[in-house]
Amino acid sequence: MAEVKTSNRIQTSILNGVEHKALVWLAARQPAWMTSNILTIIGTIGSVIIAAGYILANQSLCWLWLSSLGFVINWYGDSLDGNLARYRHTSRPLYGYYIDHNVDVFNEFFMFVGLGLSPLMDLRLGLLLYAGYLMMTIYVSINAHLKSEFKLTYAKLGPTELRVIIIILNTIVFFVPSLTEAVSEATALGQHFNLKPLDFLALVLFVGIICAYLVNFFKDLAYFAKIDPLKKKED
Repeated sequence: MAEVKTSNRIQTSILNGVEHKALVWLAARQPAWMTSNILTIIGTIGSVIIAAGYILANQSLCWLWLSSLGFVINWYGDSLDGNLARYRHTSRPLYGYYIDHNVDVFNEFFMFVGLGLSPLMDLRLGLLLYAGYLMMTIYVSINAHLKSEFKLTYAKLGPTELRVIIIILNTIVFFVPSLTEAVSEATALGQHFNLKPLDFLALVLFVGIICAYLVNFFKDLAYFAKIDPLKKKED
């Protein structure tokens, strides 16, 4: 993901050290015709492959391997585009920030909707996770401008760690197909749900996202109130 010119990139995830070395190694070995824009397109192709694999998993769980491949392709394009620009000293901070974040919205849409249309998760819960992702995206973007902080990591987890976790989950589901079977029924807000194990995981993740959002929101609210206090009217 790209950052604005004046923002400080904050990346403290578990795999950050290894990933940074891998991306520098890959950037140094890209052919001359490879550009950041092409890599961005590759990342989007990866997200479409993810969605296709999940949807096709309704026919056979073997297609989950296609989704996992899509996550690798998405990582390659999404993580390397900005790194290639920085390696070649061709960064365009404003253009990169604009296109990267808009493309991310589309990429995540494909991923979450694809997951919701798979046998793994209810579509309504997939869209709920997408809403949570958009909330955090807006929060990060606001702070990139107001605090000059572009924070990519929460609880030591960043986009790369999440991709790895999902690939592991895909693998587990392939070998334990019973995880795609409903284990409980529930009704909420007039909606009936046949909940599967990963649906419960989706609910836990959504609650975690909301809690992280609220904690950081009120922490930053206190910070902004301190540096931008209410001014008293002069008599």
